[in-house]
Amino acid sequence: MKNGLYSIHVSLLDGRTGKGSGVIVFRDGKIVGGDAYLYYTGSYVVKDEHTFKGEVLVQRHTSPRGDDNPLFGGPAPVGIGVSGTYTDTRAEMTGTALVGKASLIFGATLHKLAEVD
Repeated sequence: MKNGLYSIHVSLLDGRTGKGSGVIVFRDGKIVGGDAYLYYTGSYVVKDEHTFKGEVLVQRHTSPRGDDNPLFGGPAPVGIGVSGTYTDTRAEMTGTALVGKASLIFGATLHKLAEVD
């Protein structure tokens, strides 16, 4: 995965409905990011020239308002395993989030916004 700041757009798979967007930084094996309600921390490894895998912990920093319902944003932290492919400017990944006793399968598209040194 190329170091950088990316936009991330997530959609639930497996017949479930739900979407979310935020920003995420991949830098030298570390992942950090967030959105209006959640923040993400984790790590990744590059498997070869175009694939990666990683683990992310999603935690809530702000309680949802009104009818807002963050995808993985309950009061308890959520562990996520991800894997994907990448180019110099974008990435596609899939993952499984363990939310309570349920597994949520999702896909995500990332677009590189800026370089990160």
